[in-house]
Amino acid sequence: MYDIAVIGAGVFGAWTAWHLRQAGASVLLVDAWSPGHSRSSSGGESRIIRMGYGADEIYTRMAMRSLGMWQSLTPDLFHRTGVLWIARENDPYSVATRATLERAGVETEILSAANLARRYPQMQLHDPEAFGILEPESGALMARRAVAAVVEDAVRLGVTFTVGQLSEAPARVLVYACGPWLPKLFPDLLGDRIFPTRQEVYFFAPPAGDRRFSPPAFPAWIDFNDPRGPYGFPDLEARGFKLAFDRHGDPFDPDTGDRRPTPEGIAEARRFLAERFPALSNSPLVETRVCQYENTSNGDFLIDRHPGFDHIWLVGGGSGHGFKHGPAVGEYVAARILQHREPDPRFSLSTKLQTQSRTVY
Repeated sequence: MYDIAVIGAGVFGAWTAWHLRQAGASVLLVDAWSPGHSRSSSGGESRIIRMGYGADEIYTRMAMRSLGMWQSLTPDLFHRTGVLWIARENDPYSVATRATLERAGVETEILSAANLARRYPQMQLHDPEAFGILEPESGALMARRAVAAVVEDAVRLGVTFTVGQLSEAPARVLVYACGPWLPKLFPDLLGDRIFPTRQEVYFFAPPAGDRRFSPPAFPAWIDFNDPRGPYGFPDLEARGFKLAFDRHGDPFDPDTGDRRPTPEGIAEARRFLAERFPALSNSPLVETRVCQYENTSNGDFLIDRHPGFDHIWLVGGGSGHGFKHGPAVGEYVAARILQHREPDPRFSLSTKLQTQSRTVY
């Protein structure tokens, strides 16, 4: 019998298994398909790793801790593109992000509207109040490959990894880190507390020979002040300029949901390109992806014991912003289990409500 079995080899589960094994526990890691598989929330091409979180310093600190571990374990899968926040004067979130980054000692560069226009002429903002908060040390992780690399290293350390489903409990402690499947596995407990939603992602090919949309000429970027919630990536590894909108889509079943993009979604993406990146307005759509978020009511992670079983831990609610935090989350979960420590109240099940009201992003 193993000390601990981790069910789910996404970014939270993989790093939890890795840290548990580093601490000396015998660990079984199980996934129904494979690390970063096509239906997982940890799959896909890329994820932003950034430090800015408004006033939520807890997540800034976790991201800082995680970046070092990602760079140590997967140096070839991290692209130091920088992350550019499109901020607005007197916007509370922009002001809080800047203050938190300064307080935490994160390297930043503040770009005025004029400096933004000079440095990134390929981007049209049409907003005289816009300015930039650039995190030059942040960037992008190659998601699917990074998760697979963590699992590979965990196996090297002695973790047993298997593809399949558990027919019995082969460990003293069970950690369920199953992403959008958590509310399906625990419907009475989590069915109305974790919300899988449908998300569309688009990749557009820049014009031939045009390097303005590739690093280092252009960074990963976020514009949470735009009500559409746009964010994107430069053309990484010639896969295309990635664009998505950070908002909750329709409810989505990870097993049966339709993963074809909608014409309406593609049309919105093209309208945005014409407005913000006009040189890409007629670029070919070379790849799409329909995935899912699996957020809690407010966006805080769920890291807590099952209220009915002390030996079962529930770890999830990370989609939309959780991938970057995988190393710190795994370290945190391992410490809670092995040192018998209680989770932070923000991560407790009792704080997860039945109505979505997102405050963490």
